[in-house]
Amino acid sequence: MERKTVRGISIECVTGDIVHQSDMDAIVNAANAQLRIGGGVAGAIHRAAGPGLEAECQALAPIAPGEAVITAGHNLPNRFIVHCLGPVYGRDEPSAELLAACYRNALRLAEEAGIRAIAFPAISTGAFGFPMQAAARVALQTVADEAPRLHSVRHVRFVLHDAADQAVHARILEELVA
Repeated sequence: MERKTVRGISIECVTGDIVHQSDMDAIVNAANAQLRIGGGVAGAIHRAAGPGLEAECQALAPIAPGEAVITAGHNLPNRFIVHCLGPVYGRDEPSAELLAACYRNALRLAEEAGIRAIAFPAISTGAFGFPMQAAARVALQTVADEAPRLHSVRHVRFVLHDAADQAVHARILEELVA
């Protein structure tokens, strides 16, 4: 695990499963436009949260790349789920700006809800094809840039699928905060 503090905000990069972050007020779903169960992170979150999540999401869909919405956590140990639609790499342009908007909008919703601790997956890096290193740089830079505007959020965790992805995030976090 890599942890750094940026303007009073603890930012950490861990390997794990996004649905097992019981110490976080909120987790972030790498959602699809219809906010449906889907595969990858969205599928795992919907399965763990139960059918109430899909019912709540129906009224909020569709969302566009870069947008975020917030729901209850349902059967998850987290009070909230923030759903972000990341860009499909090479199709939704400008992809880096749309990805940054995901993180900014998620943090804005977290602030509005009084969330202190939020866990993100590596948005857009799975089926949406965003290269991990570029996505990690956008994600971490955006969180660092937003840090001065965060009053409620004090802890941001990046939950990565494997050790290689965690190492990429840890190295970029080290570069940004060095």
